Amino acid sequence: MKFNITVNDSWLEPFLPVIRRRHEKSLLKELEFTGRQQRLSDVFNNHLYFGLHRTEDGNWVFREWAPNAVAIYLIGESNEWQKRENFRLSPIGQGVWEVKIPGDEMWHGMNYKLWIEWEGGCGERIPAYADRVVQDDISKIFTTQVWAPEQPYCWKHKSLKRCSHPLIYEAHVGMSMENRRVSTFNEFRAYVLPRIAGLGYNMIQLMGIQEHPYYGSFGYQVSNFYAVSSRFGTPDDLKCLVDEAHAYGIGVIMDLVHSHAVRNELEGLSCLAGDYNQYFYKGEKGEHQLWNSRCFDYGKDEVLGFLLSNCKYWADEFHFDGFRFDGITSMLYWDHGLGRDFTEYKFYYDGDQDEDAITYLTLANKVIHEVNPAAITIAEDMSGMPGLAMSAEEGGIGFDFRMSMGVPDYWIKLIKEKKDEEWHVGDMFYELTNKRVEEHTISYAESHDQAMVGDKTIFFRLVDKEIYTGMSVFDRNVVIDRGIALHKMIRLLTIATAGDGYLNFMGNEFGHPEWIDFPREGNHWSYEHARRQWSLADDSNLRFRFLNAFDAAMLGIVKRVNFFESLPEPLVRDNERQILVFRRGEYTFVFNFSPVHSYSDYMFDAAPGKYVAVLDTDNVRFNGFGRIDEQQEHFTLYREGRHLLSLYIPARTAFVLRLQEERK
Repeated sequence: MKFNITVNDSWLEPFLPVIRRRHEKSLLKELEFTGRQQRLSDVFNNHLYFGLHRTEDGNWVFREWAPNAVAIYLIGESNEWQKRENFRLSPIGQGVWEVKIPGDEMWHGMNYKLWIEWEGGCGERIPAYADRVVQDDISKIFTTQVWAPEQPYCWKHKSLKRCSHPLIYEAHVGMSMENRRVSTFNEFRAYVLPRIAGLGYNMIQLMGIQEHPYYGSFGYQVSNFYAVSSRFGTPDDLKCLVDEAHAYGIGVIMDLVHSHAVRNELEGLSCLAGDYNQYFYKGEKGEHQLWNSRCFDYGKDEVLGFLLSNCKYWADEFHFDGFRFDGITSMLYWDHGLGRDFTEYKFYYDGDQDEDAITYLTLANKVIHEVNPAAITIAEDMSGMPGLAMSAEEGGIGFDFRMSMGVPDYWIKLIKEKKDEEWHVGDMFYELTNKRVEEHTISYAESHDQAMVGDKTIFFRLVDKEIYTGMSVFDRNVVIDRGIALHKMIRLLTIATAGDGYLNFMGNEFGHPEWIDFPREGNHWSYEHARRQWSLADDSNLRFRFLNAFDAAMLGIVKRVNFFESLPEPLVRDNERQILVFRRGEYTFVFNFSPVHSYSDYMFDAAPGKYVAVLDTDNVRFNGFGRIDEQQEHFTLYREGRHLLSLYIPARTAFVLRLQEERK
């Protein structure tokens, strides 16, 4: 079998046997589940079988997979948290336990848990398929809560059409308000969602949705994979947020964590019924030493059922428009990709890969796209494994997009290690456009990763302590002038060279100061840095608002036409003068990264015709110096068989020209 994955990359030819084997393995696993009798997505309904459900006669049924258990009881408010025979589960085969409960013995909002006994031990546990988990304010203990409102949420707006070019606003609901506390879904919907719509983003990526016991983990240490984090509100609150986003024409994707699970035993899956290996690999393979978490055993059908049903659950129940799969690198390699440079293709195919995890990811993409053909999936992978964002039929794993994770790393490295005069525009263009052409990508200058404590956002790195004293509109500060100019240029160049989409983390669009630091023992459980100070962007006396305005104008440019349909075509890479010019569709992007040198009558080859300015980082609207006359029309000159465009390009400025009239 010949795969398209090698069409644009002949260096993959020697690895076709491995690519073919992985493809066949996923096909065989799919056939094993479906028997060619049904769709893969129709097979995985674990969430409709396991856990607590009302029956048609108004009673309840509860089921749990716990093959190592010798006895299980449902304990809660209705039986005074005691073991009662009428709440004792019975084994019904294949490690599954079941109990049927009269309708008046359980109710919406009631708290309960499982009491599980196994050889040599016993303890309270949260059900694996719990869809509502709450924490007691005093004891801080987590417990399961019956979520069965009399009136199920009524969706008001249809899901959206597929977004081919996502402009993603990455957001964390809990830190989305200015108050020093955990914010809610309803607050985000009322106060932040309109801001996102006003800026022009067409997708929101929500972090920390799955329940996690430690708030400071940013939501990446998941304990309850089917439960909406109760810190932010109820499941219906989340549905209302997604519903209203759809009313704005904004899709919502979920940051899905299937790469590992929290070690906690009382709240999580780590030792559900006395078996540390029920959901996870045995021995060292089941332990992620760096993250101090557990690694799923993707070779077990029961684990595949748990995770694949989880994909379907979030898509069906909450109408998510897609998923960003977190930590793909950790799943792909037995060593989690730690300490590797991935400088050669052999590192993707040398046998140190978890092919069961690759099979899972391939099946997960198929399930999601069957449930919602308009959904998008995004892979977060640091290794650069080829084929992640190609269909299985082409020899890939089936994601729609992959994150261009090298782009933010490049920007941070450049800012930290090079003087402004040493910024090499040729390297810049190469690093930002060096992508696999057959795979769709999402570019970003910075995400939440660059904003975490111990690191710095781009703007904070550019201006440092001057951010506290130099952001007044009544003063001019050379450090702030530089930071604002480069912040705009870096973001414009990132989105202008992006493969197929763009991402920004909440608040970074206006240069949010300082870092993100969730409440923890090390900061005396402070919320000081776990919030977003929107008042800074709204204050007319501060310069943050100019960056916010530029972000909206920049997004407006890429949304006007089929911007992403054409690739960036370099016209000038003048390293000596630090001038970079490239064309993308009908737009020409001009960058002068020189901190001191402006150029008059700078000439370069261009398509013949009339050009007009449509965006200028130096515009006073964006706190620039207004050195460019945006009303001026630019006509190409014909000299010695060449069509030339002559421009004035001020120092540390970028602008965009649109070819308005093309001459034949």
